[in-house]
Amino acid sequence: MTPSDDGMAVHVEDTDTLVTSAAGGDDRAWSALVERFSRLVWSVARAHGLADADAEEVFQTTWLRLTEHIGRLKEPQRLGAWLATTARNESLKIIRAGGRLTVTDDQHLLDRPSDLDSPERAALDAEDAATRTQRLRRVWSAFQQLPRRCQQLLRMLIATPPLSYTEIAAVMEIAVGSVGPTRARCLGQLRELLAEVEAHG
Repeated sequence: MTPSDDGMAVHVEDTDTLVTSAAGGDDRAWSALVERFSRLVWSVARAHGLADADAEEVFQTTWLRLTEHIGRLKEPQRLGAWLATTARNESLKIIRAGGRLTVTDDQHLLDRPSDLDSPERAALDAEDAATRTQRLRRVWSAFQQLPRRCQQLLRMLIATPPLSYTEIAAVMEIAVGSVGPTRARCLGQLRELLAEVEAHG
């Protein structure tokens, strides 16, 4: 427990109480929820490969969704899972909408010569890109064959900034001690599936 500004004891682990207080307009409860779950929301957005601007949009929209629904959450103690799911849905919306284009009229940038513009370099780059693309497609194909829970876990493990095992366990509703063994099991399955994908060309 930690003391609040008015001297009352606050159970820092009691998400349910914070949600109820925030729904009632308690600014300190809101601040506590944002502090507790901001890294989770941000990491889910970045785990989907979003650029900073898109990840920021997901972050803000996720918290906006919470302001709209906080008084109607059926399981307020599972707020972390709700936020992770909402951030994932918002990330998928942006991915489906397509990436943003950066437009420039800077003639210096447009006309800048490069030593990498030779036909030989272009051919080598194209070959390297094709190889990387094929590899990524095989990895993605294998990843999509994993059980949904494994996909969820591995996405969180490669998130930026990284989530702690405690945060991952809270979202997945498993014991903290189960995260490591589950990770090893999922990676083993991914290696086996990738080997099958590569064997079949």
